[in-house]
Amino acid sequence: MRPPASLARKILTFATVCAAGMLPVHAAAPVHAVGSAERAQELIRELKLEVLPKESGYLGLVGTSGQKALIGGRELAVQSQVYYMLTEDLPINYLHWLAPDDTHILIEGGPVDYYIFHPDGRAEMKTLGADVAQGERPIVAVPGGCWKALKLHKGAKYALMANALSPEFTTDRVQIGEGAEWVKRYAGAAPWATPNLLHELIGPNWIK
Repeated sequence: MRPPASLARKILTFATVCAAGMLPVHAAAPVHAVGSAERAQELIRELKLEVLPKESGYLGLVGTSGQKALIGGRELAVQSQVYYMLTEDLPINYLHWLAPDDTHILIEGGPVDYYIFHPDGRAEMKTLGADVAQGERPIVAVPGGCWKALKLHKGAKYALMANALSPEFTTDRVQIGEGAEWVKRYAGAAPWATPNLLHELIGPNWIK
């Protein structure tokens, strides 16, 4: 038995629309808007991010390269990778020193200001973000042996990044916090490098 002509036309129209990809048969589950606080919590949950002690922010391990290299008489993986995230409630990655090169790649959100303090006394600030016309960049590379701190822009709900550390991160090749001599050394090294900001970037990890 053939369906009435009107019903047949409706069936044909629906099948044509589905085939064209304009109307999926199964509607997708709703997602939180990119840039929203709800999206930040979704990323933390799905990527299994955990609060990073002392430095602050959220961290999730991704993996370690299978390739090895001899670094300072020690065999290390040539790279390790992590997710790192700042949010409104944890907006600062406090000052720390790292032995490996640390390349930060923006995945979502931002922008984030990077304060980089070189061993020769120079200080620079770069902004990780998507607005390249305003000088932001989606990748910030920090050389090994530098101090650095990160600060999420006001109004931004979060910034999710991927970090590639070369060679791999190990807990004995990081130092967190500094004190008065460090502030004295870098105060005035750049127009933004005021003692108040440097204190803020050290945060709770002040070393007396």
